[in-house]
Amino acid sequence: MTATAPGRTDRHYLMCEPVHYTVSYEINPWMDKTRFTDAELAVRQWRTLRDTYLDLGHTVETIDPLPGLPDMVYAANGATMVDGVVYSARFRYAERAAEGPAYQKWFADRGYVTHTAAQINEGEGDLLTVGDLILAGTGFRTDRAAHAEAQELFGRPVVSLELVDPHYYHLDTALAVLSSDRSDPQVAYYPPAFSSGSQAVLRQLFPDAVIATERDARALGLNAVSDGLNVVVAPGATDLAAALRERGFTPIPVDTSELLKGGGGAKCCTLEIRPEIRTA
Repeated sequence: MTATAPGRTDRHYLMCEPVHYTVSYEINPWMDKTRFTDAELAVRQWRTLRDTYLDLGHTVETIDPLPGLPDMVYAANGATMVDGVVYSARFRYAERAAEGPAYQKWFADRGYVTHTAAQINEGEGDLLTVGDLILAGTGFRTDRAAHAEAQELFGRPVVSLELVDPHYYHLDTALAVLSSDRSDPQVAYYPPAFSSGSQAVLRQLFPDAVIATERDARALGLNAVSDGLNVVVAPGATDLAAALRERGFTPIPVDTSELLKGGGGAKCCTLEIRPEIRTA
């Protein structure tokens, strides 16, 4: 029996308005500093994304953008939060190094428990919570040692997945979490982005996963955000949208094409705040 959408749950997101956005360096294949970037258009697209979350009934907080950090808009890379604990990002490239402390300070200033990473990791870009597991990407940005560090911090099993295509340099460009419900975890992913061994692991863990097409992947369609029912997705990911509808999800196309010039879409712009779940 094909898995279906489990239903919407309230979400809490952190975002950063791209007022300083530009492509002034190249650290992934999507970036071309000779191509014009329109900061005003990026802001308009970002605001549409934020307003989409608000219209869906979710909570959105924002962090102040800092001059000289044009990629700070990609909030998902800034940290990973699971069960109320924040694991700071420690970026591979010097151009983004200051983002990790900025995001960690935002959380610490609001009373969250934070842990300063000893290992190189790029936040939710490579650490995705799926049910009881954390799927962890490596190969381009996040070191495997960070997977072990995250497992010790969060006390959840961490599954390492090897990325092999530089266009899908973060896990959240190659795999989307459709349902993080512990009783019904669901994902969509693009197999060629992963090593053969990691593809085998994903097949075992998620035998009923949505398999994305090359067209979906090239549109950065897997850089999507789901609340368990509604999936904010790139307009160009038409195959993925059709597959989601078949399973009872509601795809919501939101254009982030200007931000795609930096290598990010909806998920890259969205860091999920996951509080501790208290039981009676």
